[in-house]
Amino acid sequence: MPSYLSPGVYVEEVASGSRPIEGVGTSVAAFVGLAPTGPLNQPTLVTNWSQYVAAFGEFTDGYYLAHSVYGFFNNGGSAAYVVRVGGAPGGENATAGAPAAVAASSAPAELTPGDPAELGTFAVRAIASGTGGPLSVEVADPEGEGPAERFKLVVKDGDKVAESFDVTAKKGNRNYVVTQVKERSRLITVQEAAPAGQLARPENQTVALGRVTPAAVPAVPAPAEGAHPGPAQYLGDSADRTGFGGLEAVDEIAMVSVPDLMAAYQRGAIDLESVKAVQLGLIAHCELMGDRVAIIDPPPGLNARDIRVWRQDTAGYDSKYAAVYYPWVKVFDPASGQSKLVPPSGHVAGIWARNDFERGVHKAPANEVVRGAVDLETQITRGEQDLLNPVGVNCIRAFPGRGIRVWGARTLSSDPAWRYINIRRYFNYLEESILIGTQWVVFEPNDEALWARIRRNVSAFLVNEWRNGALFGSRPEDAFYVKCDAESNPPESVDLGRVICEIGIAPVKPAEFVIFRLAQFSSGSGELEE
Repeated sequence: MPSYLSPGVYVEEVASGSRPIEGVGTSVAAFVGLAPTGPLNQPTLVTNWSQYVAAFGEFTDGYYLAHSVYGFFNNGGSAAYVVRVGGAPGGENATAGAPAAVAASSAPAELTPGDPAELGTFAVRAIASGTGGPLSVEVADPEGEGPAERFKLVVKDGDKVAESFDVTAKKGNRNYVVTQVKERSRLITVQEAAPAGQLARPENQTVALGRVTPAAVPAVPAPAEGAHPGPAQYLGDSADRTGFGGLEAVDEIAMVSVPDLMAAYQRGAIDLESVKAVQLGLIAHCELMGDRVAIIDPPPGLNARDIRVWRQDTAGYDSKYAAVYYPWVKVFDPASGQSKLVPPSGHVAGIWARNDFERGVHKAPANEVVRGAVDLETQITRGEQDLLNPVGVNCIRAFPGRGIRVWGARTLSSDPAWRYINIRRYFNYLEESILIGTQWVVFEPNDEALWARIRRNVSAFLVNEWRNGALFGSRPEDAFYVKCDAESNPPESVDLGRVICEIGIAPVKPAEFVIFRLAQFSSGSGELEE
């Protein structure tokens, strides 16, 4: 209580009593897998594909971490934590089957650029081989009127035009020939061959370019058998912050995926029992944390019947903190220039993040297009999904004219109350938001005034959720209740220093089965009139 000792006017700042609860983020993913380089067993935040490449390297043949992270960002993801396992610090792998070695052996040989050819005050050289014959560069007049320094630069592969650029010799212009060719050309490079003040438009001419030659590539040892990390490296240790244990210190993670687990299974490095051990460890991690959901990848190469057997017998998981998606998706692989089958978890995580941003976490992340998917490992019929959907396998299907879409939104729980993914994730969101937004309550006087403030703040938060369509009911009273009074806080509970607040909500569940009932009636009979 302040002291007032002399007459005067006093201005004081007082708390308004209202402490609004803000919703937490729900779209941060975590990926555990293999990469050529990067920090080992250290959760690293990346917010775009370029950051991932800078930290962990490009696409690597035989592994799926890079493809999963790329699919995550391509489908709407905005932030992810990446944990690299199975290697040693500094990019050198402790295991003999190094992703870096695989990448080097499968990459095309490096090329030495050809000898430079004179092009006025510029020099041009080839950086790639032509497919139709030797490369040449032609300088021609530009289309339309323009400054005298403008010209057209045409790259020919034999007799065929391979690239064409409308450029200028004026340095600093956005169409400056050196800059444009550097950013857009895959075949040539242009350099200045004179001081900036002497640069001029080259004369119309055609020059042949010297051939590129392959550079010597050092021999890379082949990966050894059984070189993939075992289950223990994935599970890790919470004390040492390794594997899944390293994710326990990151609160904002909402979904976790282990895409490279199936790469080890494909190569025969681990069996299905080891796969099950890792997936059970992932589910246990999500259940322990209570604020994230595991996205499980099924084994590749299985038909719908085999997946049903795998789900019920081999992997009989029963958890409201996990979901499985089938089948694998086929994407374009920039490393090989061909299509490649990858586990669906990375793309699904991106769809969850996109759904949260566009509609809200309360909306089921289904009937959404899988961006970047060019095909599926197998086409699922409606009859096959009739067998898979009841056992919690979320199908990814291709629909004529509507693309490839996620067509399921179920968890792996046998409890009907937690059947849908959006219900589990929405409760995670509510619990985390209320937990963080009510930290001010600790050590406050435990009386009716405090109980009233708690009721007011939590109710205000839930009213906003109801207005956003996340809660069922035509009135707030039908959508939720907040009970924090003398009945829920008897004297013996107050004596123990406890404040108990009971909250009940009616979440909106998805319209999974839409049924239209049509009937014939005689015109004018009035049988269907209200």
